[in-house]
Amino acid sequence: MNCLLDTSTFLWYVSAQTELSPQARSIIGDSRNSVYLSFVSIWELSIKYRIGKLELAADSLSDWLDSHRETNSFRLLEIKVTHLLQYADLPLVHRDPFDGLLIAQSQVENIPVITSDSTFDQYAIQRVW
Repeated sequence: MNCLLDTSTFLWYVSAQTELSPQARSIIGDSRNSVYLSFVSIWELSIKYRIGKLELAADSLSDWLDSHRETNSFRLLEIKVTHLLQYADLPLVHRDPFDGLLIAQSQVENIPVITSDSTFDQYAIQRVW
């Protein structure tokens, strides 16, 4: 199974938070699945880190991110022009631009998003939680 993590799900998984559902934890932890972390989430994490809303135990965001990606075998999903054009055509239900672009990526790539955010259900995607 291919799946795309939203930013909160990624943070909860790598920090072993209890907010993560058992189903989400099982899917992400199953080595038979291809779990994607989008450049969108890396961009969002970079902003949060820069403004002080994300504190890390590592020396840098790059080291921290590389470590978690390698440990968990997360694949990267680049932002493509088709994702941006799909985002432009989405109904403005979810006002968060990062989540909107994850929704567009999910639609274009035809992969489910693992997120607790039920607003995603208002779009033509598969949400897993």
